[in-house]
Amino acid sequence: MGKLMSQAITGHEGLLRSWRQKSVVSPEKLSNYDLIVRCQEGSKPDRAAFAELLNRYQSHVERILYHLAPDWQDRADLAQEVWIRVYRNIKRLNEPVKFRGWLSRIATNLFYDELRKRKRVSHPISLDAPRRVDDGEIEWDIVSDYPSPDDNLATREFYDRLKVAIADLPEAFRTTIVLREIEGLAYEEIAEMTGVSLGTVKSRIARARGKLQTVLQKYID
Repeated sequence: MGKLMSQAITGHEGLLRSWRQKSVVSPEKLSNYDLIVRCQEGSKPDRAAFAELLNRYQSHVERILYHLAPDWQDRADLAQEVWIRVYRNIKRLNEPVKFRGWLSRIATNLFYDELRKRKRVSHPISLDAPRRVDDGEIEWDIVSDYPSPDDNLATREFYDRLKVAIADLPEAFRTTIVLREIEGLAYEEIAEMTGVSLGTVKSRIARARGKLQTVLQKYID
């Protein structure tokens, strides 16, 4: 009996040591997955872990909102609201490994919510009649970061024109091209987020690529 009790105490001490070691690990040293798990523990997200999570993904949120709403002056307020929603709902995320996509979905949904509130009139869509598009014909890689000061004039001009071209796309086309080419989401995820069919997503992306390619043809050549 004494031996069993001694073993039990030793086991509990081992668990306590393991817990203490885990608790002293600074958030900066944790993986993204472990940060999310720590935020899901307890009644409220761990403040330090959540602050580190925000620090790592803030630019991701800002980039999404910049491309979805380039002419909105209050994008910082929208970004703040995104993180408020994340704080309130992070415990509902069943698969921490999918945090990035979940975060993108929150930012995109918030954008649409705000768009409906403003009752903003979309730009008229003037495109050719619908046609079937076999996506994958055009390889288009949009770089989301700003060009460095060392880039030559032609390169800077290209990226400046690219941003303008994306901003000039109709709302639905801009959303899908941003989610696909900049955020790297799968077609199925985009269809779920935007509430349209998979075929419509593929068609919009292909058409957006075609428009961008036309506008930027001289740079591509």
